[in-house]
Amino acid sequence: MLWQKSWLETRWRFLIGLGLLFCSASVMVFSYPQVLKLMPLVPTNIGGALGEKIRESAELARTFRGFVWSSWFRENDRQLVTLFAILLGTATLLWPSGGALFTLSLPVSRQRLLAVRAATGLAELFLLALLPSLLIPLLAPAIGQSYGVGAALIHGACLFIVAAVFYNFAFLLSTFFSDPWRPLLIAVAAAIALALVGRVIPFTALNLFGVMSAESYFRHGAVPWGGLLAAGAIAAALYYAAVANLVRRDF
Repeated sequence: MLWQKSWLETRWRFLIGLGLLFCSASVMVFSYPQVLKLMPLVPTNIGGALGEKIRESAELARTFRGFVWSSWFRENDRQLVTLFAILLGTATLLWPSGGALFTLSLPVSRQRLLAVRAATGLAELFLLALLPSLLIPLLAPAIGQSYGVGAALIHGACLFIVAAVFYNFAFLLSTFFSDPWRPLLIAVAAAIALALVGRVIPFTALNLFGVMSAESYFRHGAVPWGGLLAAGAIAAALYYAAVANLVRRDF
């Protein structure tokens, strides 16, 4: 019953997210031939930071692997999965419209209630992080390219582990508020702030978004184990904080 209730309350967020990610991955793959045609038109005489950024993007796009990483894992996929991780995390027990008092009066402990809700959301988040990325190796032969399933799995796993931090952060915020908007806005603002700060953090293990895109794996073939372990520990701490907060509250 708890699993079914959790699924029914989050299914549309999950299905909409999965549909958007599938569409985005498909458009990205099938746009690559057009990107290759535009490569000779890329200006090379622009100086400064903008010119360097243009040259870097053009260099990455010369190979399908580089294009996928820069356009998908570093940009679209990372942003969309982070957003839907927060949306899934804010599917809280405490919304008045969600039957909070009925849910909390069920003959199960609050710990089990939160465990089922968190497990459902994390399972949905795992599929959001993995399935659209696995679509890329399936579609690549249609444009005469190839992409490794192993690389898609590694990138998807990195994406999921770091996205779990944002999921559990939104989950924690949802135990403080009885409406969906404040947890959503606070979590989105925190993600944006972290992304801005991450641009100037030189240590990959401390840069969650750098770990999320698995930049070290793309450039050097090294899985960012330190960053993944740190992200997993943060996600677990946020979950236990959410449980502790809900268990001690009176309703």
